[in-house]
Parts: sequence; structure tokens; C-alpha cells
Amino acid sequence: MSEGRDMRVVAMNGTGGPDVLVVETRPMPEPGEGEIRIAVAAAGVNRPDVMQRKGLYPAPEGAPDWPGLEIAGVVDGLGAGVSRFAVGDRVMALVPGGGYAEAATVHETNVLHVPEGLSLARAAAVPETFMTVWSNVFMRARLAEGETFLVHGGTSGIGTTAIQLANAFGARVFATAGSDEKCRAAETLGAEACFNYRDTDFAKTLLARTEGHGADVILDMVGGDYANRNLECAAIEGRIVQIAFLKGPKVEIDLSRIMLKRLVFTGSTLRARPVAFKAAIVAELERQVMPLIAAGKLGPVMERTYPLEEAASAHRHLDEDHIGKIVLTTGLGA
Repeated sequence: MSEGRDMRVVAMNGTGGPDVLVVETRPMPEPGEGEIRIAVAAAGVNRPDVMQRKGLYPAPEGAPDWPGLEIAGVVDGLGAGVSRFAVGDRVMALVPGGGYAEAATVHETNVLHVPEGLSLARAAAVPETFMTVWSNVFMRARLAEGETFLVHGGTSGIGTTAIQLANAFGARVFATAGSDEKCRAAETLGAEACFNYRDTDFAKTLLARTEGHGADVILDMVGGDYANRNLECAAIEGRIVQIAFLKGPKVEIDLSRIMLKRLVFTGSTLRARPVAFKAAIVAELERQVMPLIAAGKLGPVMERTYPLEEAASAHRHLDEDHIGKIVLTTGLGA
């Protein structure tokens, strides 16, 4: 990738529906100290990208103003002091924005090597979901072997990742999803049972399946009326982690359940966290998760790829029924 030329990016012509996403050109970025430049082969499409498109989740200060939080590609530029990577390395990375592009810069500590046998398209579906799940379920909520875990949206990118990771580390895994087909997919990935929320009261059913114990850790992306049902089916000393709120952020909850069960109700976002915090997650993934991905024991579940210029179609697809991740490709051998 030659110095000084322009690159294609998916910019936003205002905020609103998918059609505000348009391909434009921007100057090729130059890596700063400790940064690498990645020639992007593929970029994951995620809910935070949709929120940014709608004007609800602006890029952090200093980040590119177009969407994209996770990428995979080939290192083609090194900033001063870089020691972990060389030009030509196949890598995947979490970026604070600007992933929908032909190139992006990122601090080397927020980057992972792509294992042999994993395509760059699939690799682009790893960083955001695996880092989100690991940091919230294992670092924040401290899910332990033998505990019971419940994840809502079991066939989303986050859900499919959470099921696999919790199962791999010895938890008893349950999930919710919106159809019998999706529930079967979640169970194939390692959930002991998946409850169709359209015809099943997940809180009562989970309590029955666990002989009244409930879930030690709950990962929730739904919010709204799920909040009190999570409190209902949480175990004594349970931990509930909120990472999104598709049904709304404002709820009235029964505080007595939190007190009587000694619950922890917490939450987090990842995008705006410091480089050093993300580096700590990357280090844990390198040690505990990447060997499992390299061995083919778990990995991203892919729904479909779209070329970069069809980003609007990819966003429309994200709002429809799907199982797993949707990814944009640039044509660089993904």
C-alpha cells in the first residue's frame, strides 16, 4: 500500500437509516508511535456501528468519524517503537472507530495474530465479540467452572461467542433466542438449553431446570422488562452484566431482590476504554482463548459477508433474523 494515496471508507452522510452509509475517499492514515497500519481485508459489523449510524454513539475523540470497531488484514506500516509485529503479518484488531475502510491504524497492544487456518473474513469477527465477552463475563463477572451462565440473544455475535466461551471453560450454559431454529443453533454451540422467549418464560423455566438455583452470571443485551426477570432467576450472589439495552435503558426494578440475593448488577462499554485496558484483555485472550481458536475448538459463527460498498445492505441484514456475525470485505483476499 503506497504512501500518500487515498483509500475507500464507508462514511456517514448524516445520521439515520442504512442509506446514510456511503463510500467516500479519505487520506491513507500514518501509524504513530507504538501503532501499526493494517491493510484491511475485512471488518465486522456490530450493533454499536448501528448506534453510531443513528447518531447515538459518536466516535471517541481522536478516532475516525466513520464506523467499524473490529478489523482483520495484513500489517503494511509500522510506527516508531513497534516490537510485536512485522510488515506482512496477518492480524486482527479492536479499533475505536474507522474499521469500515481499506486501512486503519491501531496501537500494537490492541492487536492479535490471526492463527493459521482462520480466514481474514472470520478473523474480523473475533475482536469485538471475544473481547466484550471475555472482559464482561470472565474479568468483570468472574464466571467460574461449574457455575450456571445465562446469555440473552444467544444467536447474536455476542451470544454465539458467549455460549462457546462459557462452555469451553466449564460453565453450565443456558440462552434465550427468538425462534425454535435459533434455539437449536444455540444448543448446537454448547448451550444445555435455549428458551424461545416468544413462548417461554425464561426466568421460571431456568429456575426449574436448575432446581431453583438460577444463574450465577447473566449477560444481558436486552434491558427493558428483562431487568426484573433477570433478578428473578439470578442465583444467590449472582452477577448480572448489562452491555446493551435493545428494549430500552430505563426500567423500574425490585431492589429487594438485589438485597436479599446479594446480587451484583453491573455493566460496561468497551469502545471508549483506554488502550491499556484493551491491551489487558488482549493479553488474556492470547493466553487463554487464542489456543482454543487455533485448535478449532471454538471460533466466530458467520452469517454472511458483504463487499465494503454494500455496507447499507449489511446494516439492513443486521436488523433482520440472523445467526452469528456479518462482515464487510474490501477485496484484499479475505
